[in-house]
Order: sequence, then C-alpha cells, then structure tokens
Amino acid sequence: MSPYRLVIFDFDGTLADSLPWFRSVFNDVADRFGFSRLTPTEFEALRGMSGRELMAHAKVPMWRLPAIVKHMRKEKLAAAATTPLFPGVPELLGALKDAGVTVAIVSSDSEVSVRAVLGPLAASVAHFDCGAAIFGKAAKFRRMLKRTQIPPGEALSVGDEIRDIEAAREARLPSAAVGWGYTLPEALARHSPTHMFHSVAELGSVLLP
Repeated sequence: MSPYRLVIFDFDGTLADSLPWFRSVFNDVADRFGFSRLTPTEFEALRGMSGRELMAHAKVPMWRLPAIVKHMRKEKLAAAATTPLFPGVPELLGALKDAGVTVAIVSSDSEVSVRAVLGPLAASVAHFDCGAAIFGKAAKFRRMLKRTQIPPGEALSVGDEIRDIEAAREARLPSAAVGWGYTLPEALARHSPTHMFHSVAELGSVLLP
C-alpha cells in the first residue's frame, strides 16, 4: 500500500525529458525576445539556480514574459511528438493507478501539450491543473487538495525545480525532489525536500513499497 493517497507530479523535467528541447530553443527565443543568449557552460551553471535567478541572469524583460510564455508553449506543443517520457515513467503511472493512488499533474505547460506527450498514458492521470499560475504553484496545490478532498499529509508533490519544493512547503505538503530534471540535485538538496530521489525506480520504491 502506498503511503500517499494523492501524488501531484510536475511535468517537464519530472515525467517528460524536455530539457534537451529547452536547451535547443533557448538561444533562438533569446534572439527573438531580446534577452541574453547562454553558452553551454552558462546553461549548466544556471541549472543550480531557481527559475527567477535564471531569468535575472539572462536579463529576461518581465514585460515580455507573457509573450515569451505563449511562444514557448506553441513551440513545446509542436515538439510534443518527439518529447519522450523518462524511462520507467509509463510503468510507474500505470502501477499507481492500479494501486488506487490518485495521480495529478500540476504544470505551467498547457494541458493540450501535456496530454500530447502522455498519449494513452493520460488515462492514468485523474486530474490536470495546467497553465499559468497567477497566484503561484502553492495555490494550485491547495486547489488540487480541495478538489480531491485528500488531506495534505496524505499527498506528495513530486518535482524537479526549487519552486516545487517551495510551493509544497507553502501548501504544507510533503515534497519529493527528483534529480534527473532541470535543476541539479545538489541545488535541490539545499532546499531540504522531504524526499530526494535520483531515479524513477527509487521514487517508485517509496510510492509503492
């Protein structure tokens, strides 16, 4: 039996291996919207920072952020057919559903894009809350808890970014940080998640002991 009745997954960098795509389009988007290009060395170093710090380093103009997000979502959807899930993710999602665990995805990406990458596996996900988080990701977590009527202590947030840990803490949720996504494991560990995982198999062994 799983120790959690609800598992809330982030998508990009947690379930979907979209970091190579992000690297491939970043400098083209920088040129289009007038912020700083990154060298491969800079990009790797910035994986140790939060999203806010990355945007500050690249001098992303905040007033252009809505247009940047809209453009990136369009490009992401176009790349959905070639964006893979991490090895072991399909089996994990299926096993969680079979075990009666409620699976949710909370992502800043569009639901259309998330479903396109998941394909038939979308049937293993009970709830989606996708798109811009106007009031922050913690508000989305609280909304998911209210929707499912599951107490925070029986739910787990799983994500690959510092903001996922911070949002879970704000919503009083246990957090699981995964070291195979956008943010480097050592940077995640500094923010003291409830759990730290380095492989999908390790995550699965805790969710389905």
